[in-house]
Amino acid sequence: MSENLPANAVVVESALRELGASGEVVVLPEKAPTAATAAAQLGCEVGAIANSLIFDADGAPLLVLTSGAHRVDVELIARTAGVERVRRATPEFVRAATGQPIGGVAPVGHPAPVRTLVDNWLSKHEVVWAAGGHPLTVFPTTFDELVRITGGTPVDVE
Repeated sequence: MSENLPANAVVVESALRELGASGEVVVLPEKAPTAATAAAQLGCEVGAIANSLIFDADGAPLLVLTSGAHRVDVELIARTAGVERVRRATPEFVRAATGQPIGGVAPVGHPAPVRTLVDNWLSKHEVVWAAGGHPLTVFPTTFDELVRITGGTPVDVE
């Protein structure tokens, strides 16, 4: 385990180990509120950042891991997920579903499994960076590993 990680990041790193993931959680020098700021700190393309977006899908949490190069078409996601309505979740809804704050939601390490959709665009990148449970933490992974560790469904998001 990495030392000096925030508590949520320790939970995520533990989940990554349990799931057989290869990457380790790292701490960024400063917060990365956008995919562009994360990419700049990591020295990668914006499209290689996996934004973790929690939606309220007919009252149930839905995690959409989307490339930082994309915006999510909520109507497309609703049809794909087979739900009537998908809308941005409140910070309280996100915290209840994931145990993590907006801006740091990891694809794993939640109190209970969250249905996950993974943007196909992420497959274009050899290394994908995902949030590590805290706004200052990320970890490297691959598209295939992200799908595997989340039990996610690869989809088009826009």
